[in-house]
Amino acid sequence: MIKIDIIIIGAGPVGLFTVFEAGLMKLRCHLIDAIPQAGGQLSEIYPKKPIYDIPGFPSVLASELVDNLMKQAEPFNPGFTLGERAEIIEKQEDGSFIVTTSEGTKHKAPTVMIAGGLGSFEPRKPKIKNLPQFEKKGVEYIVREPESFLGKKLFISGGGDSALDWAIYFAENHDIPIGLVHRTSMFRGHKDSVEKVYALQDQEKIELFTDAEVINLHGSEKLEQIELKEKGKDAIKIDVEYWLPLFGLSPKLGPIANWGLEIEKNAIKVDNTLDYQTNIPGIFAIGDVNTYPGKLKLILCGFHEATLAVQTAYKIIHPDKRFTMKYTTVQGIQGFESDSFKP
Repeated sequence: MIKIDIIIIGAGPVGLFTVFEAGLMKLRCHLIDAIPQAGGQLSEIYPKKPIYDIPGFPSVLASELVDNLMKQAEPFNPGFTLGERAEIIEKQEDGSFIVTTSEGTKHKAPTVMIAGGLGSFEPRKPKIKNLPQFEKKGVEYIVREPESFLGKKLFISGGGDSALDWAIYFAENHDIPIGLVHRTSMFRGHKDSVEKVYALQDQEKIELFTDAEVINLHGSEKLEQIELKEKGKDAIKIDVEYWLPLFGLSPKLGPIANWGLEIEKNAIKVDNTLDYQTNIPGIFAIGDVNTYPGKLKLILCGFHEATLAVQTAYKIIHPDKRFTMKYTTVQGIQGFESDSFKP
């Protein structure tokens, strides 16, 4: 059995940053994730997607952010159980928890941080009858290798951050205009991204269609045309090589729903007035997996939640000790390392 200070369920960006914050307090962490590599959705779904809202980075690729977080956590020697899903959490008489994975691996700790992002997920798909015919044959829901789309006739549907970010990326790196379709004239993405889209439209790098949607697909062996319907106009057919309907992910909590936690709208309710603890003392939920009044599903918000959660975790693990927070700008990371972090 693996014994540790904090079990982190989810090895995405928030889980990895938790290792760093815990390490500063000389707490050791072990991460569990069903995905076979660290990084969560950033590694599995969009490793080459540029991210614009990480402080200090005007733009950083998702994979680069994961690499940097791994380097930041490295001095504190976290353990990893990857490719195994956390299935069961059992509270012990002494107040600690045992987390058992799908492969039967057991982990024991006095605290648990659930940083599982959206849980298990699948892309939200538009209701087009012949859509399955063209999946992986011109219709893609995830951009894994953006280079494969460069120079191709490409249309993107969606009005959220993912659709806008990719439209901007391809427009700035493409030799031909990118099509962007959204069913309303109001975008859900960041205001700055919306402004960039309109600026690229003015530069004729983006063909923007609002109050419009793709209603049908055409082609023989692969996608050749999309049928586009704008409000108040007749449908038109447009030649394409790829269509990316980027409508976000449909989250499913999976085993998390069976752990006795208070769930609201497919997310774990937490107390955001102090430390993001759940209704079970000692279990915290941080990042996209949690919900509370005013919740924003942003990576940087998850970083903040992890920082506060670790403060309470320290008090649970060391109830008789008082920790004095020291700025890393003064003491540096080396000052926090010790032999106790070596496996």
